[in-house]
This record gives sequence, C-alpha cells and structure tokens, in this order.
Amino acid sequence: MQQAKVADDKKEEAAVEVRFTDLPDALIACKVPPDLFAYGGVKASFESLFRSFDPEVKFQYFKSFRRVRISFSDALAAAEARLRLHKTDFRGREMRLYFAQSVHIGSPSLEPPKPEKQFLISPPASPPVGWRQSEDAMPVINYDLLCAISKLGPGEKYELHTATPTTPSVVVHVCDDDHGDSSTPEDSDQDDNSRPTRPKIIQTRRPDYSPSPVQQ
Repeated sequence: MQQAKVADDKKEEAAVEVRFTDLPDALIACKVPPDLFAYGGVKASFESLFRSFDPEVKFQYFKSFRRVRISFSDALAAAEARLRLHKTDFRGREMRLYFAQSVHIGSPSLEPPKPEKQFLISPPASPPVGWRQSEDAMPVINYDLLCAISKLGPGEKYELHTATPTTPSVVVHVCDDDHGDSSTPEDSDQDDNSRPTRPKIIQTRRPDYSPSPVQQ
C-alpha cells in the first residue's frame, strides 16, 4: 500500500510539473497610467508589486503601445501574480494583466535557409564546399533520323516512336513548300519570273522646305 501511495504521489507531481511548464512565464500589463513611462518613482512602486512574487522579475517598457512586459523566473510566479493583481487599482486605473503568448512553428528560432542553392540568389554568395560547374554534354546526333528525314518528300511523315497503350506516337511531318520549290536560288533552273516579286517599300517624301520670312 505504501509503494502504491508513493507511485500516486510521483504521478501527481509529474502532472503538476507538466501543467505549470506549459504555462507562459511572462505577463503583459495593459491600461497602465501614462506617468509610469516618465517618472522613476512610479516605476519603482509598479515594480514592487511584482517583486513580492519573484525577486528576479524583469520589466520591459513599451511606451508607444502603453504596455509593460513582466518576465518571471517560472510560470508559477507569473500565474500567482496574475491571479492577485489582475484588475486591481494602480494610481487610479484598473490594471489588466494577460499572459504573454508565444507561437512557435517547429523551432522557436528562425532557421537559416538550406545552403544547397544559396549561390544562385542575387547577389550571389559563395558556392558550397566541393561544388563544381557542370559541363554541357555533347549533343547526340541521330544519323538514322537525319537519313530518314532527308528521304522524305513534302507531305510525307516518318514515325519515330510507335504508340503504346500508355504513350502516344511520335511522328515527324515534312511541311509542303508554298511555292512548289524547295531549292535554293543557286541550283534552281526555273525562270525568275515564276517567283513572286517582293513589294517595293515606298519611302515617305519629305515636305518641301519653305524658308520663313526674316523679321526685322
């Protein structure tokens, strides 16, 4: 029976530790009087209210927001101070105390970006250790494909890859020549008159110059 009681006491202590560890150890004081940020005597009386709960308490004053952050050494002292001083009167104002909430996603501190590709940002940083510039591979020339295409005439096609139930076919088409002649002017035996004449670009005529009369 005594061993069971000791085990129950240990479980209860562990539950209490988890309960108070999860609580924040800082408070935010709102609706404080404006002279708290200007006079040292007012600060001393304000800080004495919280030093009775924790002698090592620390204060951060935010004058622009009219807020004071009170950081305690443990969450139990912060909870007790909030229970005793919340909505109490301080120099004619009802002081409000709230737990300082902090939201952490993953790690409580910001992690630096992964260094794999930091050298690609602008301005560029130093590349990682052991990084080397990759060389361009030599182009692969498919001579069978070039030979098959050279034998094709206008309007014909050459199937590179046969279609399967999961992939489409790849077919090369040779376009028809609009003028019926795919040869160059050097090896052409046709008359030049059969080729369509290019339209001549007519330049815009400059207006006639008329000197302005000289004013005396």
